[in-house]
Amino acid sequence: MRFITLIALPIVAIATLISPLTSSAQPSYPNKPINFIVPYGAGGGADSRSRQIAQKMSVILKQPIIVDNKPGAGGNIGTEFISRAAPDGYTIGMGNFAPMAVNKTLFGNLRYDPETDLTPIVLIEKGPLVLVVNPASPYKTVKEIVDAAKAKPGALTFSSGGIGGSHQLSAELFKQSAGIDMIHVPYKSGSAGLTDLMAGNVTMMFDQMYSAMPSIKADKLRPIAITSKKRSPLLPNVPSFAEVGYPKVEVLNWQGLIAPKGTPKAIIDKLNAAANEALKDPQLRELMLSQGNEIGGGSPTDFASLIQSESAKWSAVVKTANIKPE
Repeated sequence: MRFITLIALPIVAIATLISPLTSSAQPSYPNKPINFIVPYGAGGGADSRSRQIAQKMSVILKQPIIVDNKPGAGGNIGTEFISRAAPDGYTIGMGNFAPMAVNKTLFGNLRYDPETDLTPIVLIEKGPLVLVVNPASPYKTVKEIVDAAKAKPGALTFSSGGIGGSHQLSAELFKQSAGIDMIHVPYKSGSAGLTDLMAGNVTMMFDQMYSAMPSIKADKLRPIAITSKKRSPLLPNVPSFAEVGYPKVEVLNWQGLIAPKGTPKAIIDKLNAAANEALKDPQLRELMLSQGNEIGGGSPTDFASLIQSESAKWSAVVKTANIKPE
């Protein structure tokens, strides 16, 4: 027993000396550039916001954040790329409304699962849509549209930027809530759908606030109602759908930061703190508010809860409307 004790003591002493050296040799996160994946093309809303938030976070984290666009398949390609990346905090990205809460039901054969393959970091923003018509349209209220649709089922049309996006889903939710029938006219982009609306070729469109506002201000579009719970400061005279009797027509097109599943909690927490700090930037806040958006923030758990509730909501809408991908 005495011999064992004499041998064990030096081993313990050596381990004690080595342990702090090993710990101090571990590099702190982040110690190299971070890749930021955007599942949509350059120049769009998701891309612009990603670059803005990445720039602010880069300063806070003291490392470059490189934005990489991987568009295609309604956001699925870029989102799948994030899900398959190493869970080390050096690949993160923007998790958007459709690929995180709609596409699993819409496509049915995704090669990633938003719930099991990705980790929410933080919500960045939520933005309502506004129902708009051509200024020459006879419709000035939601009631007039509902009455016309009930009088002639299938006569009214609505444009969108493609199957399964927030443009179409907002209209489908409106149809289901009001018990009306209207015809969907999909385009290759939201701007193309809006252009055709202004040309008088379709009846209406649910469009993003930031996209519709310039044409509304120029009197090229007439706003009818907004999909947020309350009126927007940018359109104080335009009612919410809740005000006019359709409280279920609440749509907020959101996006937030995500990482691969298995990314250590300490890293997620550090990214969350950096993003929350970035969202306090006055310039960024003013830009987001000026586009009619609500500023995000909060914990990873907050964002996870939003994704879960939105997935359930839009799964039901997609199934009821029998929406199929293009």
